Amino acid sequence: MHLDTVHAYIHLCLVAGQWGSFSLPLSELYSLRRARFSLGRNFLVLTTRGGDPLPPLHFNRGGARELLKAMQLIFVMFKCGWSHKQGPVNMPSDWSYLQRFIQDPYATTFGGFSKVTNFFRGALPHTHHESPLSNRSPQDAHCPHPADEEPGFELITCVKLGPRPEVKRGKPLDNWDQFLDPEGRVTDPQKVKELVFRGGIVPSLRREVWKFLLGFYPWNSTTKEREDILRGKTDEYFRMKVQWKSVSEEQEMRNSLFRGYRSLIERDVNRTDRHNSFFSGNENPGLVLLHDVLMTYCMYNFDLGYVQGMSDLLSPLLFVTQNEVESFWCLTGFMDLVHQNFEESQEAMKQQLLHLSILLRALDPELCDYLDSQDSGSLCFCFRWLLIWFKREFSFEDILSLWEVLWTRLPCENFHLLMACFILESQKEELIGSNHDFNSILKHINELTMKLDLQPILCGAEAIYLQLTHCKELPLKVQEVLGLRVPSSSSEESPDSEPKETDTLLTQSETRGASSCQPYNGQTPQRPPPTYP
Repeated sequence: MHLDTVHAYIHLCLVAGQWGSFSLPLSELYSLRRARFSLGRNFLVLTTRGGDPLPPLHFNRGGARELLKAMQLIFVMFKCGWSHKQGPVNMPSDWSYLQRFIQDPYATTFGGFSKVTNFFRGALPHTHHESPLSNRSPQDAHCPHPADEEPGFELITCVKLGPRPEVKRGKPLDNWDQFLDPEGRVTDPQKVKELVFRGGIVPSLRREVWKFLLGFYPWNSTTKEREDILRGKTDEYFRMKVQWKSVSEEQEMRNSLFRGYRSLIERDVNRTDRHNSFFSGNENPGLVLLHDVLMTYCMYNFDLGYVQGMSDLLSPLLFVTQNEVESFWCLTGFMDLVHQNFEESQEAMKQQLLHLSILLRALDPELCDYLDSQDSGSLCFCFRWLLIWFKREFSFEDILSLWEVLWTRLPCENFHLLMACFILESQKEELIGSNHDFNSILKHINELTMKLDLQPILCGAEAIYLQLTHCKELPLKVQEVLGLRVPSSSSEESPDSEPKETDTLLTQSETRGASSCQPYNGQTPQRPPPTYP
């Protein structure tokens, strides 16, 4: 083969089981990760520069090392100008990275090919047929690549986390009056939130405190001001309710969107928390309230309307407040926190799944590699958890305790993602040991419903938060998810914000995860997929 006549776009051609053969221009290779488990599995995952992972390549009988050595031969010959008439000249200085990768890929890169990627590009011949991947003169061949040419590429290593601390829950908030001044203002809202986060709220105080946590009442409002707010909110609610109540059948027949909202609400109301006495039985007034509040919310936010899952968010609010108006305005406060979960684009859900992937990879890269190998790296089996804040996973009473903890937004806004990480970690042995595929992983996760113990999970999630925040080399991506660092909008970073070695791996996880999200039936839904079985 006359290698000096080969076009710059060298292709790596492989056979990948049920996927058949595929080819990848080496100039488009972003990363190559080799995973090796204690179970004896060995596989490679190649990711393109666009962030799309190719099907995992399993080497059940060996061969991964041979593939890397074959790649090594090609890269050396092209970098050094090898042809059929001559041998290699000088070994490139960057080659040490590839040699280290072949010797111990798991420890050396752990999911990245970063600096080696730069070497791949530099190894390709420069001709007028090339794309603008390498507009460099021959004398620049051994010069460092400009920073803006390959942003963020670097060699990936594992971040070493310290020990996970032990966390205990506190007592619930049981004395509300001590936080009120003579005029009824809350004197220390932050202290209230901390107590609620640590131990929740006793049932007798929930109706009052929830209205503060969900923004129905301002923390600095007086008793008199709250009475005025309630009167104004009551009038506003019933004005909106009259709007949909006064729609005639003829008008509704000409408004397919309104008709669709009503149909969805009626269907979902009839199967929302019917085991709870407040919603059980036929002709139950609780069901009428559930229906009317959801219909009124459609008038309040007609662009969003009703999406399946909202009834799950409303039912605990209605159960606690026992009041149509208060439950409605508490729902609007709750939806202010999670409304993006229900938007048609699903961008917020994709982003949450990406953030979950970033956290889990920092905590347990081996579990992430296993999920990748089973086409489950997008973590879409956690979709329902995040969509309705674990409403289907815990008992009704546990949900009351969980949500009031999450509404405090302590210790970070993504505390529910830390909970998901802890649950997945707790299932690691079962998932890997049983050799699950995507469908069985989804089945296993769904079967956890009502089998999870809330208090240990809250302790575990907080312990994870403390473990991560105490890590001095915490990757920037993880810091951003935890709210410890605001993502920079500038292309220039200060010396203190130089990316850590693990950030490239987490960026790779971010760019590929949600784009392949197929939570239920293998098709990306136009609306968030149903939360019902």
